[in-house]
Amino acid sequence: MHARDSSSGTKNISRVLLASSNEGKLREFRRMAAGSAVELDLLPNFLNLPAFEESAPTFSENSAGKALHYSQFTDEIVLADDSGLVVPALNGAPGVQSARYAGPNATDADRVKKLLMALQEFTEDQRRARFICVISLAQRGRAIAVVSGFVAGLIAAKPQGAHGFGYDPIFFSPVLGRTFAEASEEEKNRISHRGKAFRKVLELLQGPQIL
Repeated sequence: MHARDSSSGTKNISRVLLASSNEGKLREFRRMAAGSAVELDLLPNFLNLPAFEESAPTFSENSAGKALHYSQFTDEIVLADDSGLVVPALNGAPGVQSARYAGPNATDADRVKKLLMALQEFTEDQRRARFICVISLAQRGRAIAVVSGFVAGLIAAKPQGAHGFGYDPIFFSPVLGRTFAEASEEEKNRISHRGKAFRKVLELLQGPQIL
């Protein structure tokens, strides 16, 4: 990260590389960083780098491990996140397996369908859930920060809304009064697990020097 410019009292723009090839995720982070002094780009040549296996039992371990792994391939700060949906009544499932809950080649619709089937006989109280996001920053094989955010909600009886992705169509937010897929992007980012975690990252990057 660039140092503070002592002559002006302002900080130069910090560039952070996202450990992903997902353009959609990059756009989401960039929208949340709008107006800040932080630039985000995808880690160059990501798909050709040795892959990191996200096999740890916790979001924190997967996130930190991924950031540390990919920070070996650049001198710049690397950002990695791990997130998922946790349903306590299902012993925490889908949890860290959220993206693989219905199999390695399953679609978002497949994962939603499997979860709804697992919860079809459950009461409203048993359908309580939370989205969790852990974001890690690393540079040259050294961890800089690990932050997290979560949002509580309920699993709806059926998908509703056409926005978002993943489990958004069945994640009902009592605060918004609708599912994440029915909410605008701005509404979702304001209260979402990823939005909360990323705002902590921005605060760190724009605060006193952390390196």
